[in-house]
Amino acid sequence: MKIVVLERNSVGTDIEVSSLEQLGEVTYYANTVTVEEVIERIKEADIVVSNKAPLREESLKDAPNVKLICEFATGFDNVDIHYCKSRGIKVCNVVDYSTSMVAQHTFALALALSEKMPHYDEYVKSGAYSAQDRFSNFDVPFYEMEGKTWGIVGMGNIGKRVAKIAAAFGCRVIFHSITGKSTCTDYPQVDKDTLLAESDFLSLHCPLSDLSRDFIDAEALKKMKETAILINVARGPVVNNTDLYHALQNGEIMAAGLDVIEKEPLELSNPLSKLKDSNQLIITPHLAWASVEARTRCVEGVYKNIQAFLRGESRNVVNGAG
Repeated sequence: MKIVVLERNSVGTDIEVSSLEQLGEVTYYANTVTVEEVIERIKEADIVVSNKAPLREESLKDAPNVKLICEFATGFDNVDIHYCKSRGIKVCNVVDYSTSMVAQHTFALALALSEKMPHYDEYVKSGAYSAQDRFSNFDVPFYEMEGKTWGIVGMGNIGKRVAKIAAAFGCRVIFHSITGKSTCTDYPQVDKDTLLAESDFLSLHCPLSDLSRDFIDAEALKKMKETAILINVARGPVVNNTDLYHALQNGEIMAAGLDVIEKEPLELSNPLSKLKDSNQLIITPHLAWASVEARTRCVEGVYKNIQAFLRGESRNVVNGAG
């Protein structure tokens, strides 16, 4: 089997991927961005390993041998799964490899913003703390998580892990199902307006779809508490970035922590790039999934997906092909 890894560096050069060589003849590319690059690189491939590279009819139609596409990810937005099914190409993702880290990062953002960590860190490092005559400083108020309401959008594996942690902090947890199909009964399920109005912390953990795109827009932000903190570790377009910029500028919510934005990497044309106050906005570069442990699990997951395919078994197939 000829295996082509289109985006080897997407899991980090510090993570070993040579285990894939036990399964076939592997060709690695550090990164692949354009349709033209995909066409040239997969024309003789049997198995394609990808992350963001466009794998649609225009890039796959001249690759007659492709039988399997494996994602170095849980999401598969870059793949036309319907076209692949029509060709009998199986598409596999890796599930639950980053749950722990995404949940951890959710609270790293929430705690930094709610406790005004950037302000107090700078207060000490600026010399202001050394210059004062008292042992403590708390000039910017901050509050406890206990007793607050933590709202969740997307009660999958990550959402459930976040809910458990929020409950351990003493929060009341509520959630909203965008599709209305959630079967979770561990926490109260509420409508969107209730979620927005009652949440002190609102974290997003839903996949990107036509239903979730711009879920948090100007109208939604106006319904939130002025003291609310928004956390997006889902997909960038779930939050309208321009509307969020105006909401933060106008004090409609207190703060936001984002690991994902509408277009990545952050472009200077995105108005959020203008906000430099880390007490109000923290943006991290889509790293919530990327602990060493999570990336190692991701590679192991792809290995097992290919191994299962070679055995004639289906593992993590998302498009029902074959």
